[in-house]
Amino acid sequence: MVDLTESVASTPGHVGHGQGCSNGRKTSKKSRTRRGKRGKRRRNKRTRNNKTPPPFLPPEAEDGNIEYKLKLVNPTLYRFEHLATQLKWRLQEGRGEALYQIGVEDNGLLVGLTEADMKASLKTLKRMAEKVGADITLLREREVDYDLDRTTRKIAEVLVRKVPDDQQFLDLRVAVLGNVDSGKSTLLGVLTQGELDNGRGRARLNLFRHLHEIQTGRTSSISFEILGFNSKGEVVNYSESRTAEEICESSSKMITFIDLAGHHKYLKTTVFGLTSYCPDFAMLVVSANTGIVGTTREHLGLAMALKVPIFIVVSKVDLCSRGTVERTVRQLERVLKQPGCNKVPMVVSNPDDAVTAAQQFTQSSCVTPIFTLSSVSGDSLDLLKVFLNILPPLSNSKEQEELMQQLTEFQVDEIYSVPDVGTVVGGTLYSGVCREGERLVVGPTGEGRFLRLKVGSIQRNRSACRVLRAGQAATLALGNFDRSLLRKGMVMVSPKMNPTICCQFEAAIVLLFHAKTFRRGSQVTIHVGNVRQTATVECLHGKNELRTGERAVVGFHFIKHPEYLRLGAKLLFREGVTKGIGHVTRLFPPSQNHQKP
Repeated sequence: MVDLTESVASTPGHVGHGQGCSNGRKTSKKSRTRRGKRGKRRRNKRTRNNKTPPPFLPPEAEDGNIEYKLKLVNPTLYRFEHLATQLKWRLQEGRGEALYQIGVEDNGLLVGLTEADMKASLKTLKRMAEKVGADITLLREREVDYDLDRTTRKIAEVLVRKVPDDQQFLDLRVAVLGNVDSGKSTLLGVLTQGELDNGRGRARLNLFRHLHEIQTGRTSSISFEILGFNSKGEVVNYSESRTAEEICESSSKMITFIDLAGHHKYLKTTVFGLTSYCPDFAMLVVSANTGIVGTTREHLGLAMALKVPIFIVVSKVDLCSRGTVERTVRQLERVLKQPGCNKVPMVVSNPDDAVTAAQQFTQSSCVTPIFTLSSVSGDSLDLLKVFLNILPPLSNSKEQEELMQQLTEFQVDEIYSVPDVGTVVGGTLYSGVCREGERLVVGPTGEGRFLRLKVGSIQRNRSACRVLRAGQAATLALGNFDRSLLRKGMVMVSPKMNPTICCQFEAAIVLLFHAKTFRRGSQVTIHVGNVRQTATVECLHGKNELRTGERAVVGFHFIKHPEYLRLGAKLLFREGVTKGIGHVTRLFPPSQNHQKP
């Protein structure tokens, strides 16, 4: 603390009247002593009354899965029943997860509790969770110290998790992006297999689907891997010789990783994975020893264009010095802060940061957590697991309920032939509910027709499932339905729906990059959801040509066969280095195809 006696004495404005000397003004000894005593009294008074401005959280929202409680000490029976009902509501809002802040008032003021009150409150919360069939996990405790003379008080953050009655587990999809050789598949192998890598890529071998992938070490196709968390927040993976079915049965929350290709040669596969599988989040993996190279910027731009929240993992920190890792992190921070990104980077270095990052990541689209870890030594791997465990779903229960009320619409992303089962399709249920034995129609075919079929069995993450709900990914067995009639990009919809198919459509686009000019007659590959087809530019409204950064409403024409599109659907197109994004604004049914858009 600064000595106020010296500071007051040396201030030019505080001088004694009539006291002076040849080299400047000076206060008298008597005046200095008097003022020194007053300063000391003021300083002591300030020490007694020194209260740090109380920190606040945002005020509690009526909706959502976050609940503030000042304390839960010895509630009456009536009060306990009310608290349990309130917990049910928060769990329903969070689709099975709720976050309780103990020691916080409804307006967000961090008051804190004594150790005895905190222990009693956590005990009551545990009883509440047991009543509704849930488990609690203490995420962290923080001290709140307003006054030096008072007893230290604490606030606690508690995660309450319960599997909803209508589904087996919570499900989040995370797309894994990054340049080739950045360590994406190795990281997923370590997370899902429970064993560290040997430094030569042993952990990734179980993820590869083709021989040439094993030989080159490069992913060329889309693969799926699962990581589970039980109701207490413990990791459930393939360690201890578990099967996929056992992981699903033991997990309350499931993270499905969509491993995408990093090489530029397989960019169309990566774009298809981002547009068709509807990931909730994207994980961009950057190698610490190479930094931002190759397709890293392109993958970051794709995720941002499709508005997929992204977090970053800097891998291979065991291969480089601390200075090299810090340089790579600074490089990432510069890119994220650029005007095109406008992100707020947040480096995660301890468990407290991981909890904060998970909460702020979903509340604000600007926050971008950055993890630095190693798949060989296991450094900071636990921080990523803490983050994934707490990460809440983006959509709330109300949005989910609205989608489930709509007619059934299933996007066909993969087609298989399975011995003794027949034709199997994989994809995502965009809306409605799909049950075993349900009759749907699939299309459009090359002639624009829809064919009748019947859903046999359903599987989610390799375990049987009777009912599929909007937003969930699954595989459906179609029995002896002719596989040659199916293709990627089709949809299976309710017979009650009148699907809008078209060969021509209009879209409001932004041209992100073009080497020259974008004009009528250009051909580009269109990505809309699970649809991927080459289209010709029919016309540009109000303009003859487009240059990089310009906007326009453009008419497109599919060159092969009609497709099922929705108004307002996000659109991404590419051809070589040409790239653009937009959304569908108008559809022209086949009967109107003779009309110019």
